[in-house]
Amino acid sequence: MERVAIGDLSIAFERRGTGSPLVLLHGGLSDHREWRPQLEELADSFTVIAWDAPGCGDSTDPPATFRMPQYADALAGFVDALELVRPHVAGLSWGSTLALELYRRRPELPRSLVLASAYAGWAGSLPAEVVAERLRSVMDELSLPPDEVARSFAPSLFTDRAPPATMEEVVATMSGFRRSGAEPMLRAMAEADLDEVLPTIEIPTLLLYGEEDERAPTTVAREMHAKIPGSTLVMLRAAGHQANLEAADGFNRAVRGFLERVRPQDG
Repeated sequence: MERVAIGDLSIAFERRGTGSPLVLLHGGLSDHREWRPQLEELADSFTVIAWDAPGCGDSTDPPATFRMPQYADALAGFVDALELVRPHVAGLSWGSTLALELYRRRPELPRSLVLASAYAGWAGSLPAEVVAERLRSVMDELSLPPDEVARSFAPSLFTDRAPPATMEEVVATMSGFRRSGAEPMLRAMAEADLDEVLPTIEIPTLLLYGEEDERAPTTVAREMHAKIPGSTLVMLRAAGHQANLEAADGFNRAVRGFLERVRPQDG
């Protein structure tokens, strides 16, 4: 793991490979480890950089008042500090919303977007009553031991056919969350509404969803696709919300193919 200081925050990250930079943004209650298959398989063609968001993994906690704009500013500072020139930016779930907020604030920064299991924020993609219930439920669970929270939450990320080893990998990662880091992260997601950003996106965008995703269902996927001009939508069979793990081969093929098509624009 490497580290970089962004203001008062110390951000940890893993970097592998050479080539055009690809920045990976993990989901809620997680850290860079959820991107293991992508770090392993895509590093032959790209410089793959997976950060621990503020409050996650080995990164320091942000102020309790952090919301999506502040996370996006920290991300932009991270990209600038590493001197990454127009990186491809891929986010999963919470990370996809962060990628959209980054685009809203710094549209010149990313070369392309890969939005996996994506929302325009919970408030931007889900009914208000669903958002309220999700936030209430997860905040209640944060008072439990982290491993109990992980074992309760992880099954909702997969189909019932996911290999036990894959499930255990996610449980191990999620068991490392800290309430001090998780609370602002989850409140940021619940409050985020980036629906108005979607029609303004002018860079190549890939949308990746598991066909059996219960958390970001097909209706959300098709609405995102309809609103982002020229976007590409790929539905991965036999996969749930954590499609990058449950359908890693198909996920990686889709990302690689998309980025190879974008690559001729690199310069």
